[in-house]
Amino acid sequence: MIDELVAILEGKNVEWEIYWEMGRGGSFKIEREKVERSQRKFYSGVGLRIGYRGRLGFSYITGLNHDRKTLEDFVEKTINLARVSEVPFVGFPEPGKPAAVENLYDRRIKEMPFEEAYSLASDFARLMAELKGASTLSGSLAFGVNTYGLVNSNGVELEGRSTGMSASVYAVLGTGTGSYYQSYRSLQPLEELEKGIREALRDAEMSARAKPIDGHFGEVLLEPDAFQAVLSIFLENVFGDSIYFRRSRFSSPGETVGSECLTILDDATLPAGSGSYPFDGEGVPGKRTVLIEDGVLKSFLLDFTYASFLGMESTGNAVRDFRTKPHIGTSNLLVEPGKESLEDFEGIVVKDVFGEHTANPVSGDFSLTVGLGYVVKNGEIRPFRDNMLSGNVFELLRSVSAVGKRPLRRGSFVSPRVLTSARIV
Repeated sequence: MIDELVAILEGKNVEWEIYWEMGRGGSFKIEREKVERSQRKFYSGVGLRIGYRGRLGFSYITGLNHDRKTLEDFVEKTINLARVSEVPFVGFPEPGKPAAVENLYDRRIKEMPFEEAYSLASDFARLMAELKGASTLSGSLAFGVNTYGLVNSNGVELEGRSTGMSASVYAVLGTGTGSYYQSYRSLQPLEELEKGIREALRDAEMSARAKPIDGHFGEVLLEPDAFQAVLSIFLENVFGDSIYFRRSRFSSPGETVGSECLTILDDATLPAGSGSYPFDGEGVPGKRTVLIEDGVLKSFLLDFTYASFLGMESTGNAVRDFRTKPHIGTSNLLVEPGKESLEDFEGIVVKDVFGEHTANPVSGDFSLTVGLGYVVKNGEIRPFRDNMLSGNVFELLRSVSAVGKRPLRRGSFVSPRVLTSARIV
């Protein structure tokens, strides 16, 4: 069908891009240590972008088996949308060599029968029941397979495939809660899932004992979950569309935005990375982009369109599915490990926070609720929660005094512990 759609488009006096995908997913919902729901989903479709006289039109169609008349109507509809569109069109990318990214596809997930997936989810639930103690556990297990491709009028012709698996756990112990989430590209054994159960149980036990602490201003150790939330406020300022529409405090790279011990990258080429890809949603090869190096802003995150507007080169950060136009996003976000251990740190430790969507990314001011933190003193750990972590993200990044040696991965975010200065209220 794609070949026939290409033939129709080649007869039109327009520029065009076809993004197609097909896949399936299976998910299992666990409630009170029992598999309560299972679901299978199949999807396929085509997203079509057309450039006409400097304007861009987009529409999509579900399924990959359509007759010629349906495809012709699909093309005409998208051309008509381009004619009346107010979205500017700057062209589509030229062909480039996709990145060679290893371990994004596991045949075991592709070939796994639904019954085997259900059996693994049942084993996951039974393990929850064995380990739960006084807690109540829920969670989920999900699997996915995806094949996708892109063709455009400039000669780009690409195809890729990927698999995925994810696991989540949510623990409740009295008034305490703990949670865990992780994603993978390959099939994981039950032993790996057990780690998530134990972490959620540990956090629930801590949360049940936690009480707010008195105010504090000074050194605060942010664990990766907390640092990811704070860093997301900063990242709004390095997206190409934010630069172009002046929603960012930056206009060009080169400014000092963090301490000398802070280096942050966006890397679509990370082997087995949850956010990795050989090419982005516009066909630009996946890249390893240094965003901050030794505290200095080195690059923005760009798709082809906003890179063109800004006179820059795309960093390969257009993300999408067939139902949506490309938009700028991260791939794998990596905080480079430092030289400090930070495992024996004594003082205020913040494990996770929430509410980052309420922060002002341009001013950088934030006030986030602490979901769980610890006060470590003389080897003893006293948990706390419901305080606020307050400050300014730009000041916080410049105040980083140490970055830990041991990175931890949460989905597509990888970071060690980070020692900085902040306020607890």
